[in-house]
Amino acid sequence: MILYSFRRCPWAMRARLALRYAGCEVQVHEVQMKHKPAELLALSPKGTVPVLDTGEEVLEESLDIMRWALEQHDPEDWRLIADPLAAQHAKALIARNDQDFKVQVNLYKYAERYPAHSRAHYREQAEPWLAELEGLLDGRPYLFAQHASLADAALLPLLRQFAGVEPEWFAEAPYPRLRSWLQGWLASDLFKAVMAR
Repeated sequence: MILYSFRRCPWAMRARLALRYAGCEVQVHEVQMKHKPAELLALSPKGTVPVLDTGEEVLEESLDIMRWALEQHDPEDWRLIADPLAAQHAKALIARNDQDFKVQVNLYKYAERYPAHSRAHYREQAEPWLAELEGLLDGRPYLFAQHASLADAALLPLLRQFAGVEPEWFAEAPYPRLRSWLQGWLASDLFKAVMAR
């Protein structure tokens, strides 16, 4: 199996997390986005990453790759099979992350490209989301359970991007549980493994 990836891409990052967690034997091909290989474009003409070629099918969306990986092996119940209601909530949270928060991260990270408002304004627009995640972490170390789930891994890369825009601000922001959650992921063997050069 081959995964076409780009190390810093948040979508590729979360695909690598799920594949590694599930123990899938996969070759990771790092793609130079300015020089996309012909074999990638043959599999997926849109030319974005991640793309997983399983040998039987081609998966072109990070969430599809994550779900496929968990169907192969899910030792800690990342799919939240034991709690179907939580699984429903997790699915909705991931959708909002991928649609709404992604836009907010882009505006905040690249504020100079969007001069209609200040970086501080774009950050404030995202704070209700941060507060919601902070609330979900009340009384437990992960978003929906005492263990990690698909939602945690799916949200991690964009939260990492957001926190990295103004690290000093994030370090002092009133979201201690979210900060601890993020630091725990970044220090984990799983995350370090998928981010190794």
